[in-house]
Amino acid sequence: MLYMIHSEDNADSLQQRLAARPAHLDRLQALQAEGRLILAGPCPAIDSPDPGPAGFSGSLIVAEFPSLVDAQAWADADPYVAAGVYARISVKPFKKVLP
Repeated sequence: MLYMIHSEDNADSLQQRLAARPAHLDRLQALQAEGRLILAGPCPAIDSPDPGPAGFSGSLIVAEFPSLVDAQAWADADPYVAAGVYARISVKPFKKVLP
């Protein structure tokens, strides 16, 4: 089943995000290689594709996992969690309708 992982960043966490980004991307690329990743990306803190020093307000991932428990465990093990980037993570079942 698909699950949505929505994470909200702590304030002033851009440097921690940048430092942990390679490990974060490695996990996403593994999901992609397994054919389980639908989409993933950050939410710019301002209305710009390149927010510069304003950084990001969070991230959104939609991916396939065997269960909600597995999706939550995967989200909790994100390098951004260990680096203190995320203040909150919400994991919910997701039903893709379009496209």
